[in-house]
Amino acid sequence: MRLSISILFFMLFAFTKGFAQNNPVADKDAYQKVITERADKIVASIGVEANKIEKVRNVIRDQYSNLNDIYASRDLKVKEIKLKNADQKVERDSALAKETRNVEAALAKLHKKYIAKLSAHLTDDQIDKVKNGMTYNILPITYVAYQEEILTLTEAQKKQILIWLTEAREHAIDAESSDKKHAWFGKYKGRINNYLSAAGYDLKKEGVEWEKRRKAKAQAN
Repeated sequence: MRLSISILFFMLFAFTKGFAQNNPVADKDAYQKVITERADKIVASIGVEANKIEKVRNVIRDQYSNLNDIYASRDLKVKEIKLKNADQKVERDSALAKETRNVEAALAKLHKKYIAKLSAHLTDDQIDKVKNGMTYNILPITYVAYQEEILTLTEAQKKQILIWLTEAREHAIDAESSDKKHAWFGKYKGRINNYLSAAGYDLKKEGVEWEKRRKAKAQAN
C-alpha cells in the first residue's frame, strides 16, 4: 500500500502541481478569467440545470476569489509582522500565531457561507462533486485505490477510510495551493495507513500484490 498508493499520490500531485488556488496574476482581469474558467469546468462536470449554471459558476468563482483575498491579506500582514519584529522573536512568533488564528477563523466562516450558497442551488451529491472538482478528485481516486489494493477491507474499514478522506477534502477545498491541498490528503492518508497497519494489514505486501494484478490486467488487455 505505501508503495502503490504513494506512487498514485505522487502522480496526482505532479499532474496538479501548476494549479495554485491563489496563483498571483498581475492583471486582475486575467485572474478573474482564470478562476471563471476553472469554475466553468467544475460546473460542466456536475449536471447543473441550465437555469442554474451561471449562478453556481459565480458562487464557485467568487469562492476562489474570496480565498485568494484572505491569503493575500495574510501574506501582507506576515511580511509586516516580520519586518516590525525582526529582532524580537517572542513578539514576532506571538503575532504570527495570532494571524494564523485569524486566518483560520476567516476560512471557517467563509467555508460555512460557501456551502450554504451551494446548497441553495445544488443537491448534496452535486455539492460533493463541486468539492471533488476543487480538489482534483483526489477523494474518489484514493478511495477506489484503497479498495483495489486491499481486497479484504471490511465495510467498517471502508467507511472509516471514506470518513477521513472526506474530512481531508473539507480542509483541502480551502487550501491556498495544489501543494497545500495534497498536503491535507497526505496527512489523512498517513492516518489511514496507520489504522490499516494496526488492523493487521501488511501494507507493503498489499501494494506489491496490487501492482501484480494491475500489470496482469494491463497485459490481458
